[in-house]
Amino acid sequence: MYKIINKEQFSENVFRIDVEAPLIAKARKAGHFVIIRIDENGERIPLTIAGSDLEKGTITLVVQRIGVSSNKLCALKAGDYIADVVGPLGKATHIEKFGTVVCACGGVGTAPMLPIAEAMKKAGNKVIAVLAARTKDLVILEDEVRKVSDEVIIMTDDGSYGTKGLVTNGVESIINREKVDLCVTIGPAIMMKFVSLLTKKYEVPTVASLNTIMVDGTGMCGACRVSVGGETKFVCVDGPEFDAHQVDFDGMMSRMGAYREQEQAAFAKYKESING
Repeated sequence: MYKIINKEQFSENVFRIDVEAPLIAKARKAGHFVIIRIDENGERIPLTIAGSDLEKGTITLVVQRIGVSSNKLCALKAGDYIADVVGPLGKATHIEKFGTVVCACGGVGTAPMLPIAEAMKKAGNKVIAVLAARTKDLVILEDEVRKVSDEVIIMTDDGSYGTKGLVTNGVESIINREKVDLCVTIGPAIMMKFVSLLTKKYEVPTVASLNTIMVDGTGMCGACRVSVGGETKFVCVDGPEFDAHQVDFDGMMSRMGAYREQEQAAFAKYKESING
């Protein structure tokens, strides 16, 4: 059992949860994730580690309330327990001194990007972060990202904060003014697809952190498989980060929607149970 030490609400549906997991906190690196199970009957869901506190022995998870499991997790309070937390899983982000690194993230993608931006900065890179969200209220971890970046550009769909436009508008404005040596993108699959198309046009090497459906997290079940450069890869063990220009995003998005009907039915049943 893993104790929730702290819980903070960022927006209506986004929460920060600090979980006591000292061994994971000690071993984790930028890019790693965990798979959690809320209770004995719960499904296994992957969540990227947004940070850790070695003194407290905690890891930080940022969760968006969408389906049954994420709603159950976000309903827990400090002092409650999670049945299973397995990790760190996946391959850590490749960190070196590239030069100028653009970190392009959307929505809750800012959470897994934070440790990557921090590691890139420590490696001597110039880090420019582009944080994108639909509206001001959905911009998260801005202050934390500013501490580890040379520059932060905010993009909102409705123009309520920063500059009105999409993440790609922010990335392109940087590419047009200076040489970019690497772009890292994390967020909704459709967002990463268009960031990838943009950077491919400008021949900027790009890494995408994929957020596919996972079950066991060890490469056994094949639920997270994606096509990268025409080859089948497993996000849980080969990733979660890949050369974005080689990823078949359309195929990935198709697979991610494979259980939509079952997810909707399960969520409807869950709402019925909590509403009496």
